[in-house]
Amino acid sequence: MSSAHPHSVKPHARELPLKVGTRGSPLALVQTRGFLALLQKFCPVLRSMDVFEEHAIQTTGDAVQNRRLAEIGGKGLFAKEIHEALADGRIDFAVHSLKDLETELPDGIVLACTLRREDARDALILGPPVGSHFGRVDAADPLAALPQGALIGTSSVRRQAQLLHVRPDLQITLLRGNVQTRLEKLARGDCAATLLALAGLRRMGLEGRASTILDPDFLVPAAGQGIVGVTVRADDDELREMLAGIEDPEAKAVATAERALLAQLDGSCRTPIGGYARLLGDGALSLVGLVARADGSFLLKRALQGAATDAARIGAELGQSLRADSPRDIFA
Repeated sequence: MSSAHPHSVKPHARELPLKVGTRGSPLALVQTRGFLALLQKFCPVLRSMDVFEEHAIQTTGDAVQNRRLAEIGGKGLFAKEIHEALADGRIDFAVHSLKDLETELPDGIVLACTLRREDARDALILGPPVGSHFGRVDAADPLAALPQGALIGTSSVRRQAQLLHVRPDLQITLLRGNVQTRLEKLARGDCAATLLALAGLRRMGLEGRASTILDPDFLVPAAGQGIVGVTVRADDDELREMLAGIEDPEAKAVATAERALLAQLDGSCRTPIGGYARLLGDGALSLVGLVARADGSFLLKRALQGAATDAARIGAELGQSLRADSPRDIFA
């Protein structure tokens, strides 16, 4: 962890309250409040002060629910309005799900810290008809619980491509919305099953809704999945110092590798890309990367290991390797 001492920062030296920006979804608010609780734990001077003010900001990605993100501008639409509020000084820092944060941030905005990663795996959730028929899912063959031609609800081309690569008989339908909305749509029979990030289910106290947890070797997670990232203005040295004190070194290393992979692949929401890094016991880092076609007809998965201190290089090198050996139309 950084040697910075957040309790040495004097928040009263600047205008209060500190304004914290976030998406307005229930999960985003839970993540934001968890971040603020952590900050107060590490900065005792903040505990007895009314220091923070939440600002829930509706993003284009949240407002438009009937189209895929790729059709309306890509993953940055979950952060565009938040970046604007930060740049304009309407908020002081912003809390994001790192998987929704583009790799190239606007000028003047930096990723100041990453928090300890929650479980990065995806969860398969069966709807009532399928779930009641099959009971518990066999972890060794999780898709066996899905009947031939089952309708799967998801907005993620990464999940779609990996499912169809294994089970081309499956049908995919668009399923967007926050965690609760998607679970409600599943419960009323809009689809036979869906997939959600286990991290979000856990943070919402809904882990019990998962029918099974998918191993990262079976379904490669999204880069940054399960990690909360905090952005600030690049010239705000005071807040950058404060946030350095709560940076999780493991999250920083794996996020660096995964985001470097993503940057090399120039991934948009049109390109199915997976990236999952983990630290090994000997100070090494292992990174798995995946590129695919949305219909599952092409899928390339590779792994690379190296020193955790070389996380950025590992990510870039693996990304270059995947790009070089993938059809060009995938990145169009």
